[in-house]
Amino acid sequence: MDKHPATTAPATARAALLETPRTALLAGATGLVGRELLALLLADTDYETVHCVGRRPPAQAHARLVNHPVDALTPEALGALALPAIFDVYIALGTTIKVAGSQAAFRAIDFDAVVAVVSAGRSSGAINLGVVSAMGASSGSAVFYNRVKGDMEAAVSELGYACTVIARPALIVGDRASLKQADRIGEGLALTVMRCLAPVTPANYRAIKAEQIARALHAQVKSGKSGVQVLLSGALQKF
Repeated sequence: MDKHPATTAPATARAALLETPRTALLAGATGLVGRELLALLLADTDYETVHCVGRRPPAQAHARLVNHPVDALTPEALGALALPAIFDVYIALGTTIKVAGSQAAFRAIDFDAVVAVVSAGRSSGAINLGVVSAMGASSGSAVFYNRVKGDMEAAVSELGYACTVIARPALIVGDRASLKQADRIGEGLALTVMRCLAPVTPANYRAIKAEQIARALHAQVKSGKSGVQVLLSGALQKF
């Protein structure tokens, strides 16, 4: 049973809920966007506690940060954590097929793990969701990467959140070296080309900074706007 069933509570109960201290659940805190999201959440004193789930703990320590280590983001592993009541869920999980090693391994992270965390958050009463997807996401895409992202968007949109915010960034730029991530030669070349073509490139397809994505998700999730919002990369750049 939901710990605070926002989608069915009467207006008075929902108003009372919104006055309680917020708690956040974050997956992907050690990645480019996740690191920026974690910094924003810890700086936001509206959040009483920030709970992170994942194999690796965040680099920083903080009095309001609680880390929940799990070997894999599966329904079984997440169910065993006995998470507290959660208000907002933020998902910044993502990999590449090259890093994952196969299409199946990629889907296990970018679809299965994402849906598992979103479901765990909803079971813990969360009412707002923010998730990082990608430009071109579509369940009907002929491109495997985009198809998985589209499938993920469709799945999380059906899990009962009052507010769902989906960010679709273009190429994400940030300090990967500090995260000990391997250089992505293809991305480097693409970024060089995109910088040269920036004046004539539509906003949705320009490279975007990780912190802009994080700021957009943080702001829009906290706004609690009802329904599903899809923020294309051009809109994300305004934050």
